[in-house]
Amino acid sequence: MADFSTLYQRYARDVYRFAFYLCGNRSDAEDITSETFVRAWTSAEPIRTETVKAYLFTIARNLYLQGRRKARRLVELDERIADPQAGPLSVAEQKAKFRAVVARLQELPEIDRSAILLRAVEGLPYQEIAQALHLSIAAVKSKIHRARLAFADIRRSS
Repeated sequence: MADFSTLYQRYARDVYRFAFYLCGNRSDAEDITSETFVRAWTSAEPIRTETVKAYLFTIARNLYLQGRRKARRLVELDERIADPQAGPLSVAEQKAKFRAVVARLQELPEIDRSAILLRAVEGLPYQEIAQALHLSIAAVKSKIHRARLAFADIRRSS
């Protein structure tokens, strides 16, 4: 193979023109052209001189196709769509609220705490809570009501 500068001077304009016609973008064509010559220069296999131009065009086309495959996987972000994740202030507020709820839970008598947890967290009906805690349904409803009242001020502050 001829030296690199001779190869570049001889074929760079042709490779650039070919790349530009493929992609229609000057910047992309320049990138494809540079990468084509880098790959040709660093290739482990020797280039037969009679096919250098075709070889360079093949590299350029493959680079273009590779870029198109990558571009298909990319999606433009719509700036109007809000970030679904909570911001740092919201996260801090949620953590503070969680700590307040846990602290308030600990203040409740154990039987009231068990009743509200079985209802609110586990979603059990009053009948099953009554059986689990060995209480009447009326007592369970009363305990859950009192527990909810204990959390009312936390809910209002949000």
